[in-house]
Amino acid sequence: MSRLSFAPKQKEIQVTDIKNGIGVFTPQPDKPVSFAALREALKKAGYTLDSAEVTVTGKLERDGQTWRLVASPSGQRFALEGQRLESVLGGVAPGGQVEVVGGWKTEGVGESAREVVTPREAKKADGAAKSSAFGTARASSDVMRFEQASFIYDAAPPDVDSFPAVTLPLAPIRVTSPGLTVYKGGAVVPRLYLIKQHLGGLEVNRQLLDVSVSYTPTQRVQLEAEVPFSRTSFDTGASSGSGSGLGNVILWGKYRFYRTVKTYGDRQAAARFGLELPTGRDSAPGVRQLNAPAFVRQQLSPVNGGLSPHFDVAFSQAGGRFIFGGNAEGILRSERGGYRLGDEARVGTDTEYVLLPRDYPTPGKELFAILETTFVHRGTGRVGGQAVTGSNSTEFYIAPGLQYAAAPRFVVEGSYQFPVVLNAGAQVLRTDRNILLGVRYLF
Repeated sequence: MSRLSFAPKQKEIQVTDIKNGIGVFTPQPDKPVSFAALREALKKAGYTLDSAEVTVTGKLERDGQTWRLVASPSGQRFALEGQRLESVLGGVAPGGQVEVVGGWKTEGVGESAREVVTPREAKKADGAAKSSAFGTARASSDVMRFEQASFIYDAAPPDVDSFPAVTLPLAPIRVTSPGLTVYKGGAVVPRLYLIKQHLGGLEVNRQLLDVSVSYTPTQRVQLEAEVPFSRTSFDTGASSGSGSGLGNVILWGKYRFYRTVKTYGDRQAAARFGLELPTGRDSAPGVRQLNAPAFVRQQLSPVNGGLSPHFDVAFSQAGGRFIFGGNAEGILRSERGGYRLGDEARVGTDTEYVLLPRDYPTPGKELFAILETTFVHRGTGRVGGQAVTGSNSTEFYIAPGLQYAAAPRFVVEGSYQFPVVLNAGAQVLRTDRNILLGVRYLF
């Protein structure tokens, strides 16, 4: 909405009732306004303008049976209509200053378009600063109230350059979201994973820093780059060691192909394609450092193989304080340095609840309680082109978490993932726990 010539600064747009989707803003006083332009701007951002009410202060004019109000200081003319018009305007003579409050619409298109107000109340005005119907003091300015069909946002506050900055992230932590973060903007998301694994007497600890940067150039497309860096240490009791390095960079493209909004809720779906590049360090401990099979030792490197395509489909729906979503992802692994993990199939679910604030008239400072699940099936891995017996696995994890919208463009999150089912081959590391700590910054 900020692209409209009459729109105020983003921070001056106030959401007054998040459940019913009501907001208030004061347009630029010297710019003509348009209900049709406002409705179209919201439509492009993915929302529907159901109705709008406007407060206009200006000079009253009459031409026969036609009443007009010339707003001050923009000079824009508003046609006044309605069955009760004469009684509402009673006592105000043509040429007098009046403040009118009523329903607002645009009639006609192009050069024949005109702005129409159906007054529900009117009072004399002297042109001085006064309180509007919505409690904001503005001198010689229009004050507008608009309603739209949804204030449940996707994937951290979306489309904030087109709409009020609402801080409902609705972004799962581990499960893919179909949302597009910020329209014609983006997000920086650094995340730290603290992972503990084992295999027999082998104890493994990983610290993985994953930084993703996304940009949303259109209302349907998001581009993203994901860069991981990891440090891995191991200990068998008889030997120990550690190593670190850059992992494989992944480039993503997401297309949101479905979205429908409703009061205090929405549904959306997106498809995502990623390409994992062989950029990471593929070195692993040697047999002198760790007396274990080659496939086990290679799992301690920062990479899982070479060039690998990822395919992902995600869906979410929100209603009131509850949000539910899920995704399905497939990964086709390729070999690098004579090693690769097996192909993967992943299915995740995400359930969220707006825990705080309990009294929730306006957005801000939300605390989300989150429960995510992850199902992973890995096929047979390979070393030196040969299939490795005991390298496949089927795993199921649960991850409770919290997410806090500390500011309209800043979100803090964390979750603790632990296994429920670990049906893994004899050469697959078992994950005992995976702690995630992260932030999201929107720009």
